[in-house]
Parts: sequence; structure tokens; C-alpha cells
Amino acid sequence: MLSLGIVGLPNVGKSSLFNALTAAKAEAANYPFCTIDPNVGVVNVPDPRLDALATIVKPERTVPAAVQFVDIAGLVKGASKGEGRGNAFLSNIRETDAIVHVVRCFDDPDVTHVDGTVDPARDRETIEFELALADLGVVEKRLDKAKRTAKTGDKSAAAEAASLEKAMTSLAEGRGLWHLTLTPEDRAFLQPLQLLTLKPILYAANVTDEELTGTEGPHVKALRAAIAADKEPAQVVTFSAKIEAELADLPPEDRAEFLGSLGLESAGLDRLIRGGFQLLGLQTYFTAGEKEVRAWTIHRGDTAPQAAGVIHTDFERGFIRAETVAFDEFVKLGGWKGAKEKGAVRSEGKEYVVQDGDVLLFRFNV
Repeated sequence: MLSLGIVGLPNVGKSSLFNALTAAKAEAANYPFCTIDPNVGVVNVPDPRLDALATIVKPERTVPAAVQFVDIAGLVKGASKGEGRGNAFLSNIRETDAIVHVVRCFDDPDVTHVDGTVDPARDRETIEFELALADLGVVEKRLDKAKRTAKTGDKSAAAEAASLEKAMTSLAEGRGLWHLTLTPEDRAFLQPLQLLTLKPILYAANVTDEELTGTEGPHVKALRAAIAADKEPAQVVTFSAKIEAELADLPPEDRAEFLGSLGLESAGLDRLIRGGFQLLGLQTYFTAGEKEVRAWTIHRGDTAPQAAGVIHTDFERGFIRAETVAFDEFVKLGGWKGAKEKGAVRSEGKEYVVQDGDVLLFRFNV
């Protein structure tokens, strides 16, 4: 399951976004540190292909792919040193796959900004600084241990210490590790530490309703410019916390009409999830049987055995072949029976690279 950690300053729309995405109803109020305990919610990945498959197969149940969102208290300057309450909860997002950084990109005198003014570029730097210093503490602790081990003549520990020292040069300046050119060996040593500034970042720009449906405003442009100037490998998704909250209160059958009335093709949730999938190089394949039609999340480039392993390790270990048909063909030919009759089902082996939308049936023997 894809897991995304939500971070940002207080009062930027983090909890409102979380509420809308998960219907978990985390407390949202106009004052800092409203969120005290981390909120965790799981949402289904919207995918009309799954509904199309279910219509044809008519399974006993339909299981979509899912995304976990972890929302922590708003971070402020000095969070890494214990200011505010955010620092206490950073550990809750160390195990996530990526970070969603919610940035306020709207002006509203009735909504307090913790720093007094709206400045997305400054806010981005504040969060990066705090995440970097939080990582610094983790790296320093590990470096002490590596250095002690290296003194015994352990060459691996000496190499690890060198990688950790390289990381410290950036973190000590409050700069994320994505600024550094890291070798595969560096990454191998750093990966177990689950460092926050090595995680991919998706910026969620909270804008006004008008900006979401019209011309991009100056705050979003400033955020994009700051990211480009730093050459940060990140994406920006715009959303309106207000619209998402209204959507969450509507019955599912009324949401498309509401979005259409605003001139929107998709909800912020859809765009965030698509952005997360793209950022992490993820894709979806399907299994379709009478008992269950299900969406599975894998990485682009995964082979058939690796895709099978997502279901169960036995599937990968005992993989024989994968009966494969493209989604469009499966739907056009009316399911497995029609696809087999028309010769659209292929038998693929261990080297086959699974494509987005493939419908697969695994054969294995353990």
C-alpha cells in the first residue's frame, strides 16, 4: 500500500485536506497545533477500470488499491529542537513512501498564518530546514556507531562513515539530501535510516476556488519558481481544501456533477494520488475472478514474478507463468472467455515486464 506523510506549517490546510481525503474528521481549527496526535487514514484509489472489470466479471467482491495518509501536527521554526509539537511526531512519517508538503497559496485575513504573511517559498524553506535537522540527529547517532566500528578495521563501517559524513555536510546547513549527488553505495548505507529528506516530495498547493478553476495565482507561481531554482525533483498539485471539504459531504453520486459545475474534471484526491503514483513510478494491474476483482499496485518495470509477489510471496517463489490480457482487450472481448476465444490471452514467463492495466492470472507451484 502506498503511504504518504502529510507535513506543513500550522493553518495551511493539512487537517482540512486529511479530513476531506479520508472522512476521518480530524479536528480543524484556526489556531496552531490543533492536530496533536498523528491521524492515519486509508482511502481507496479511484480507478474507473476496476468498475468496468467488475461489470463484466460480476465478482463476489471488488477491492480497489489503497493509499494511506499520515497527518502530523503542524511544524514550525525550531520543531527539530522541540519547538511546537511537530517534532514529536516526525517519527510517524519516517516509514512513509513519500511526503506531501501542504503549502498555503491563498490570501485570507480571517485565517491566521503562523509567520504573519503568505510566502510559499519561505514556508517551503522552513519545512525543509526542520526536516533536514531532524535527519541530522539520526545521521549523527549512526555516524558515531559507524566510526567506533571502523576503528576495529571494519572496511564496510569505514565506507558507511564516509557516506554519513557526506550526508551531514548538507543536513548541518538545513538542506535536504536531494541537494547531494549520492552514489548507489551512499544510498545503500542511508536507506535503512528512513531519512525524511531522501523521500520524494509532492507539494500540495492549497489555493482559492477561483485559482483552481482559472489562472494560476502568484503564490503557486512563486512556489514553482523556488522548486525550479533549487532543481528539486518534486511535483506540484493544486487543490482547494474548501472544495474538497464540500465534496466529502456529498453523496458519491453527486460529486461528479458538483465538480462539473465548477469546471473541474477531477477532485484534489484524484490528482494527489496520480501525482504520488507518478512521483514514485507506480502503476496498477488487475486480477479478475468470480470471487474477486482487485487492483494491485506495483512499480513500473516490475516483472511478472515480482507482480505476483505483491499478492503472496509463494506466488513469486513458485511462479510458472502469467496468463495476460490488456485491459482494453479484456473489456472489449467480454472477459476471460471471450479473450481466450479470440486469442488475446498471452502466456508470459519470468522476464515479462508488466504493463499498466494488465489483467493477470498467475500459475504457480510451491
